Amino acid sequence: MKKTFAEKSRNKTFLGMFAVMSATSILFNGCNRKQDKKESEKLIQQEPPVAKAVSKISDENVAPDKRVIYLTFDDGPNQGTENLLRILNKRNVCATAFLVGKHVYGSKKQKYDLDLLRKDPLVELANHSFTHAHNKYTDFYKNPEAVVNDFNIAKDSLKLYDQIARTPGRNIWRLNNITVTDLKSSTEAANRLKQAGYKVIGWDLEWKPTNKMVLKGKHEEMLKKVDSIFFNDLEKTSRHLVFLTHDQYLTDEDSIKELDLFIEKLQKSNRFVFRKISEYPRINEVLN
Repeated sequence: MKKTFAEKSRNKTFLGMFAVMSATSILFNGCNRKQDKKESEKLIQQEPPVAKAVSKISDENVAPDKRVIYLTFDDGPNQGTENLLRILNKRNVCATAFLVGKHVYGSKKQKYDLDLLRKDPLVELANHSFTHAHNKYTDFYKNPEAVVNDFNIAKDSLKLYDQIARTPGRNIWRLNNITVTDLKSSTEAANRLKQAGYKVIGWDLEWKPTNKMVLKGKHEEMLKKVDSIFFNDLEKTSRHLVFLTHDQYLTDEDSIKELDLFIEKLQKSNRFVFRKISEYPRINEVLN
């Protein structure tokens, strides 16, 4: 008997069907629309196009053979923010930008990039702290009260009132149904953030950089990792994968091209829908 994708057959790879799938098979969902293809290498020189408003997708409209991917990008606004927006608009997929407050005030260019992020309907904004722990994470999490205050400053200064947050330097989850702390020394600070009303979101898969701060590896490797996570039920929530990378890794043509191809091939597989993190299951519940 032929098994369906929903049965997670180990006899077939989830993304291995690309070679036999139609090149014109494109995923249509609330974050996608038809667009003319452009060369990835030209993205740096292009002006960010204006995206149209998109509609939300309800759970009832996600078929059992589909999987949901949440594209998230940390540390913005930063070098590469405009390139990120060009990719998202080229592919017409939505994403969540986790902002660092002090980056917004770092330069006129960063303020300009924040305006671009705010105006783009494909993008929603979330809280990644004000100071990014000054990149001294061990010291930062030793003072839970200061951690909450840092997020509050970012919330107020950037007007991020939905309380969705991601901790700098840590893969931490604090929702009603998910409690994960990668390093135990950060537990109390994470708990205090939840008590303060923050819905803390980590990630299931990260595309990391090289020592030159560009994307490491090729898109084919990331597609295999997506495949593996879904087939081995490694997502925090079944059928929902939170993907992470950073704005500042998108400053060279190769990185831009690889991220663009990664998204394109996910779309062409016709097996995924893309959502903003505010649509993650149960995230909008009032925290206990």
